[in-house]
Amino acid sequence: MNVIAVVLNWNGGEDTATAIRSLAEFTTICVDNGSVDGSDIAIERAFPDVELIRNGANLGFAGGVNVGIRRAFERGADWAFLLNNDAVVEPGFVEALERVATARADAGLLACKVLWEDGQTIQYAGATFNALLGYSGRRVGFGGPDTFHEVVDVGRADGAALAISRVAADRVGLLDEQLFAYVEDVDLSLRMRAAGFGVVFVPDARVRHKGSASTGGSASTTNLYYDTRNTIVVAERHRPLPPGLRSLRRGVIVASHLVLCLRHPARRSAAGAVLAGWRDARANRLGLRVAR
Repeated sequence: MNVIAVVLNWNGGEDTATAIRSLAEFTTICVDNGSVDGSDIAIERAFPDVELIRNGANLGFAGGVNVGIRRAFERGADWAFLLNNDAVVEPGFVEALERVATARADAGLLACKVLWEDGQTIQYAGATFNALLGYSGRRVGFGGPDTFHEVVDVGRADGAALAISRVAADRVGLLDEQLFAYVEDVDLSLRMRAAGFGVVFVPDARVRHKGSASTGGSASTTNLYYDTRNTIVVAERHRPLPPGLRSLRRGVIVASHLVLCLRHPARRSAAGAVLAGWRDARANRLGLRVAR
């Protein structure tokens, strides 16, 4: 099993360097997504064995990592492993991926176990997506102790740490670049499963992840905009409904995101981001958000 890791640098700082250091057992590609803080130069100097690709612009998470995935496959990888630049892998990672990839020849995506920074608390141990309701169910184990040790099929992988098979990618395609950021991992998972590939949780492939660092952290409203817009878009792609029911589902998605705004430090801006996501989904305005 030839695995090449892909890390996307788009918010600079020490996070990307820390992620790359944790990938010592991987051949690694770092894709610089239009950073402007000089971190690309620092990465190039600090990691001469890491291939650095400069996009020259922010292509979003989907567009940025797709550049890296294509390059990994060009270099002969059987699997491309995506790692957020605010995450680090724990020892034994490659062996864990190899065991499951060998046992599950039908796998298109390998979903890794994602822990919070403490290395003890679950952030992701599996998840589902109900396209009829437009609802991403609460991630399995979220906020609880790590008691998940079985290899199981899951509804969707988490883009913070997943591996994609070259065979599956050739048939299904890569991340949808129109989505730009957020929910593209859900869309890819649904396409994989519809094509007959497994989305398989690998409990011994463990990473520790900060979460939302690339979009400004918990105070940002960027994630609310993209999550609202893209949840609507992905639900409508995978479970079309007649106009009346479609509008009802959109309302449910917007309402569930507005509830999140009640706990947000900038409630008004957060609500505005949700409503902007709803408007752009209705108008099919995708890609990078354009201020209006």
